[in-house]
Amino acid sequence: MAYVLIVDDDEDFSSAVRTVLEKEGYEVEVEAEDKNAIRRMMERKPDLAILDVMFPENPSAGFEIARQMRNSQEEAAVLGQVPILMLTAVNTEFPLGFSPKEIDDTWLPITAFLEKPVDMKVLVDQVARLTATA
Repeated sequence: MAYVLIVDDDEDFSSAVRTVLEKEGYEVEVEAEDKNAIRRMMERKPDLAILDVMFPENPSAGFEIARQMRNSQEEAAVLGQVPILMLTAVNTEFPLGFSPKEIDDTWLPITAFLEKPVDMKVLVDQVARLTATA
């Protein structure tokens, strides 16, 4: 059973995603504080990290967490190969036109991107794809 860590401050959304994924057989935990995300992942490496972008005190926290997972020497040694699924409403909040084409190894080192609100079937399919080797 794959272990998924959701890092998102939206309790309703996180709870819904957790319920859906648990029904699909995943072990799921939620971290609501962006500042605790890396510590939680270092304590127990997830098979998949689902990250939100915007947090109340830091509107780009999800980007920073992804970069730290991939680029910080200590964290990258443990978390460098963990797939990252970014779920965000950033395009709803700001007219940035942010899309999967922004994914790259430096600026946005994630594996996949989905916009909120997300179709749960699409989310489940994406999680299955990203955890297929877990």
